Amino acid sequence: MPLQKLQFKPGINKETTSYANEGGWIDGNKIRFRQGYPEKIGGWSKKTAAQFVGSCRALKSWVTLSLDRYLGIGTNLKYFLEEGGVFYDITPIRRTTPAGGVTFSATDGSSTITVTDTNHGAKEGDFVTFSGAVSLGGLITANVLNQEYTIASVTNASTYTFQARTASTDISEYYSNGVVDTSGAAVSANSSDSGNGGSSTVGAYQINTGVDTTVLGTGWGAGTWSRGTWNSAASLTVLTETLRLWTHDTFGEDLIMNTRNGGIYYWDATNGTATRAVELSSLSGASDAPIVANKVIVSDVDRHVIAFGANTIGTSTQDPLLIRFSDQENPAVWTPTATNTAGDLKIGSGSEIIAAVETRQQILVFTDESLHSMQFIGPPFTFGINMISENITIRSPNAVAAVEDTVLWMGMNEFYIYRGTVQPLVCDVKEYVFDNLNDDQAEKVFSANNAAYSEIWWFYPSKDSENVDSYVVYNYEQNIWYYGTLTRTAWIDRGIEDYPIAADSSGNIYFQEFGLDDGSANPPSAINAFIESAPVDIGDGESFMYVSKVIPDMSFRNSTAANPETTYTFNAYNYNGGNTLMTDTASVVSSSLTPIQQYTTKADLRLRGRSVALKVESNQTGTTWRLGQPRLDIRTDGRR
Repeated sequence: MPLQKLQFKPGINKETTSYANEGGWIDGNKIRFRQGYPEKIGGWSKKTAAQFVGSCRALKSWVTLSLDRYLGIGTNLKYFLEEGGVFYDITPIRRTTPAGGVTFSATDGSSTITVTDTNHGAKEGDFVTFSGAVSLGGLITANVLNQEYTIASVTNASTYTFQARTASTDISEYYSNGVVDTSGAAVSANSSDSGNGGSSTVGAYQINTGVDTTVLGTGWGAGTWSRGTWNSAASLTVLTETLRLWTHDTFGEDLIMNTRNGGIYYWDATNGTATRAVELSSLSGASDAPIVANKVIVSDVDRHVIAFGANTIGTSTQDPLLIRFSDQENPAVWTPTATNTAGDLKIGSGSEIIAAVETRQQILVFTDESLHSMQFIGPPFTFGINMISENITIRSPNAVAAVEDTVLWMGMNEFYIYRGTVQPLVCDVKEYVFDNLNDDQAEKVFSANNAAYSEIWWFYPSKDSENVDSYVVYNYEQNIWYYGTLTRTAWIDRGIEDYPIAADSSGNIYFQEFGLDDGSANPPSAINAFIESAPVDIGDGESFMYVSKVIPDMSFRNSTAANPETTYTFNAYNYNGGNTLMTDTASVVSSSLTPIQQYTTKADLRLRGRSVALKVESNQTGTTWRLGQPRLDIRTDGRR
């Protein structure tokens, strides 16, 4: 019979059986589709090596009026600015003691220094910088003390400890894979270190650090009152400490940022990178600025700063359904008057605001059970809000993405799309993704725009992982899905830079879709990419086929390897839909692994079965590929 063309439907489908998905793809990793045909994704290259501490969960790039290019990096421990490959710590200070408010004590032969500071408010892992201290009398000199330290342990509300290290060393020198490790630079006290640091010591405490992994609690106190029998442990787990998530936006050339369920801060670009962000309420002329919120956005059209889940005016109590907005063009003034546009709105459904995303025409606000549209309507009310949909869910605060006026998000068990109305998004890999997601760490789910390829990516932690290691992609131009594995913690699309920027869990920043290889190390390594089809047959599998030849249709355009290569693997099956391979004989085999190079015109095979499946994979540096329509030389071979 003539050559048979292998034509497969674009996208991966895991929702059906192999019979139903004949002519489709069933598995893959690090591939995408272009005009319906699969190809390997682009590589990545380090923009900067690990030079910040903590896991990055938020990125923001912008250019100032003086053309300085900044990248904002929010981690669970600090907030950094990157400029020209140099990192600057602009984490806000929450408390500065008066001179003499801090005293030290040391023990002979130990590097542990005990600090006394009444009502310090610190917790283990926080950062504090000391100044004005004098030597304790021996090896713990003034220069040893007057540095930034991580708090090693908290004894009580008035005392804590840190580990003394070599004098005059920046703590950033000890950032390694996202953590601080100063153990190799420890300085131990001697018998002469009997002083207390003098009467001029000042401690500057950075805002409390956040957790990198959601902490769940169990036991007697878990869950709601009257759940289970008296004095029994609850069978459920409940959230006891949430992930540190930052939101941030630019107000002109300045930066406004917020820690979820925490403070709102302002960084003034004119003051330079040597200055830290400050509380929004501390700005000159500030009036009733919120001190706590779930999220902040700067409205592009009307230039209001909007705080979601903010505290009410005159109190420090957070209202999780309250939206407050500043006076137009003035991020410091939040007191509503007859002559300004500051004000607030209250959402009437749900228990808290989870997320908000700005589109061209409106801001969509998500609660835990409803979706609302917030629009600028002008004086006297400034903003109006309307409910769009009830009984919807959203997986995490960062699980939503906007493409112009289209909004897509991951819910608890569905994907959704909004184009004027909310609809569930048909997903061919839905069961696979949600069955593979670690629900306990769902706060780490985040969406990523990749507009150059018409893609929305959702990164998530897989079932047995506490860290993000997997992704699922919706291609909104082709209306198809595919997935894979990749460790990333934050992502922003190209804009200021020519390529998307992403962070990993080890403190590295990457240019994505850059080059062909995995640039996590030097030299770069190969990206292992593959795609696998469902079995195809002839005559609905009534007869056996004998496959003697494949004519590949493979493009290696833009590869840099001297001899770019992929591997075709054909597996022959006795029955389509089953996992039983044909039994090998002396002359005919059940599977064939065939290298396909740039100038391979054909490859000989000896396969026999009722159906045959194709797997294309590559694991070679400098190689990229795109699959077309391979052809097989097939003849009917009878039933035995």
